Amino acid sequence: MWWRQARRVLFPKRAERAAGRVLHDAVDGLNDVADYLRYDPVPPFWRELHSYSWQKLRADAYAAVMIAIVTIPQAVGFALVVGLPVQAVLATAIVGAAVCAVFSTSYHLVFGPTNTISIILAGALLTVSDIPLTSLQKVLVVGFMMGTIQLAAGFFKLGNLTHFISRTVIVGYGTAVGVLIGMGQVGNLLGLGRAPDVSLPGTIRHVLGSVVRFDLNPMTAGVGIASLLLMILLRRLRPTWPEGLIVLGVFGVLSISYNLAAFHVPMVKDAGEVGGQMPLFVGFPTNEAGLELVPQLASVALAAAILGMLETISISKTMAARSGQKVNANQELVAMGAGNIAATAFGAMPGSSSFVRSAVSYQAGGATQAASIISSVIVLAIISVSAAAINYIPIAALAAYLILVAIRLINFEQIRITRRATRSDAVVFWITLVAALFLELDTAVYVGIGVSLALFLRKASAPSLVEYGFNEAGQLAELENKKERRNSAISIVHVEGELFFGAADLFQEQVRYLADDDQIKVVILRMKNARHLDATSVMSLLQLHEYLQRTKRHLLISGINEEVERVLVRSGAMQKIGRENVFPAEANLTMSTKRALLRASNLLQQSSGGLGVKSDVRIFYDRKREKVEGATTTTTADDIRPGDYSI
Repeated sequence: MWWRQARRVLFPKRAERAAGRVLHDAVDGLNDVADYLRYDPVPPFWRELHSYSWQKLRADAYAAVMIAIVTIPQAVGFALVVGLPVQAVLATAIVGAAVCAVFSTSYHLVFGPTNTISIILAGALLTVSDIPLTSLQKVLVVGFMMGTIQLAAGFFKLGNLTHFISRTVIVGYGTAVGVLIGMGQVGNLLGLGRAPDVSLPGTIRHVLGSVVRFDLNPMTAGVGIASLLLMILLRRLRPTWPEGLIVLGVFGVLSISYNLAAFHVPMVKDAGEVGGQMPLFVGFPTNEAGLELVPQLASVALAAAILGMLETISISKTMAARSGQKVNANQELVAMGAGNIAATAFGAMPGSSSFVRSAVSYQAGGATQAASIISSVIVLAIISVSAAAINYIPIAALAAYLILVAIRLINFEQIRITRRATRSDAVVFWITLVAALFLELDTAVYVGIGVSLALFLRKASAPSLVEYGFNEAGQLAELENKKERRNSAISIVHVEGELFFGAADLFQEQVRYLADDDQIKVVILRMKNARHLDATSVMSLLQLHEYLQRTKRHLLISGINEEVERVLVRSGAMQKIGRENVFPAEANLTMSTKRALLRASNLLQQSSGGLGVKSDVRIFYDRKREKVEGATTTTTADDIRPGDYSI
């Protein structure tokens, strides 16, 4: 055929094979990407319905009631923290929670307004206070970006990346959030009003100055302090009772009965009246005004999205460990992203996973995701019936409730662990805490993550390189003095640790330092415990090989695992170093080093021109493999030390 002849002319055999390999690799790559991004569109809750029963419904209904009881006072309190209408925050617990539950794999994860997201949003609103939009409009832009980021993270299976963010950062940040929420509500508790400077130092100055001048409302302060004391008392006497809901209900009734508003006691209705209507679809904030805010709020949205993802994965796995359920971290990110986007579309504040409400769902015996969905319906029913009563809850009572919530955010046991575990953990904790208290909260998140990763890379980029030789007993042992080297022409360097790009230069420098002795003619790298070679470390290895070649010396590598061997082959380093100079690990742990020593002996004899130069090289045997009463005892790789082998 003419096309075959043309192909032979245009594409010689070698080029044709190369093109075929490239095309084959490209197709394989596209298939890998397609498999990686493959997503099952059927919501997990839909599958759960196939085995749903009346028994599960009863368990879910009871858990839903308990979740709703905890949700309402928290939502009203968080509205006060952010400065949003209560209706917008309650809608998060209705729309966002229901949508998130449909897509979640966790039976007990409950979505809604949280401490972390509330305090971040409050700080974000201050940074864009000069923009002529309402606070809710600005928050919806943040929520839409958060949901988009989280949804994309779930689709692209980035859930495992959250493992690289230290728990110490979360402890430090959570402690700071507790302090900020608590201090921020002292003014509302005592009727001092809002501080002109809402930073921590400004709030402290405002509170202390107002108290010294007695510039406060005695009735408001009385309501706040009485609420705080009553909640503490209920917590001690009846720890299983919802003290927040009870105290807020009591003071709501007292407010209506004795007309506390006449004494200038601020009410919830003063911050934003709660209506009994259903949340309505308002659309996404993708208009011109919303898009103009994107660059200014992108950093805040990313920080909030990251913290939300950390909270969700941490809570879902904690609940799963208790219940024995298996959860999909990436699917949880999809669920949370869908919840935030849906909440934004209904004019609600963005949210995250709540540890308190999730724990209530588990402790109350919730059987499936339906518990969260039913609780959303119950919250809607409650505010439809009792919206008027919620409007008359004193803000001072809400402030007392939030102060207790803030105190519980400070986990003193976790603080003790992070401060005492390692010096790096202590540094990360204090830097994150101080940054969150005195800088913008999204900046504090990045500072904490950056410091923790920098300290981790500092430790990971220091591989252990120790020179080994044969002692007088004929055992392979660490050399403390170069004079102890039995064969001055051979240096055996044991390499252990990570050899990624951060460690490559240090690895090369240390080996060259050990090889600077002019008497050394062969350097054997024992790389049995070396891991994660990359392009940078391969280039450093080749530079070391070239350095030894220029000085008429040799580099041998022994004990490499399959992963390291694959990197050396694919990068071409194996060909340059020479297959005959590389000895993969074998079942007998000493065999690769034995072969390297024999190779070193041959190289020394070749370099001497066969003039009878001898190298003191013997064969290893495992002293632990001994016959005991007719049986052979063996040890695992983890039990073996260099001194266990003799030569």
